[in-house]
Amino acid sequence: MQPMSKARPTSGQGPSQRQLRVGELIRRTLSDVLNRGEIHDPELNAMSITVGEVSCSNDLKVATVYVMPLMGSVPVQDAIAALARNKAELRHRVVKGLTLKYAPDLRFRPDETFDRLDETRRLFSDPSVQRDLEAPGSDVSDTQE
Repeated sequence: MQPMSKARPTSGQGPSQRQLRVGELIRRTLSDVLNRGEIHDPELNAMSITVGEVSCSNDLKVATVYVMPLMGSVPVQDAIAALARNKAELRHRVVKGLTLKYAPDLRFRPDETFDRLDETRRLFSDPSVQRDLEAPGSDVSDTQE
């Protein structure tokens, strides 16, 4: 009898529970640190930055952090530049709350979730899409019962 492998196949599957858990812990920690202004950079502390999501690589060595300045207070690229400048200190703060073998490298990217939501709303309000959704035999009427 073959011993069962603990490695998960990664083809076509989403992130593991561990990746999701670590990503959420990093997100919460970064949000708290930024909210309390604990970084020694007055320019960064003056910004209100929302950490929308953190996705971790399979080996948990890289964490991609999706951020957006609150209500467009500063350009997103300025916020990302300030975060990147303070990456070492932010990484140190994150690692204190985690029990990982390696401190993940933090990579900051703009959070485009709201842009995608606006585009989706725009598409659904298009008259031709509305017509297709209301057409007999469409799947939408079947799911609303």
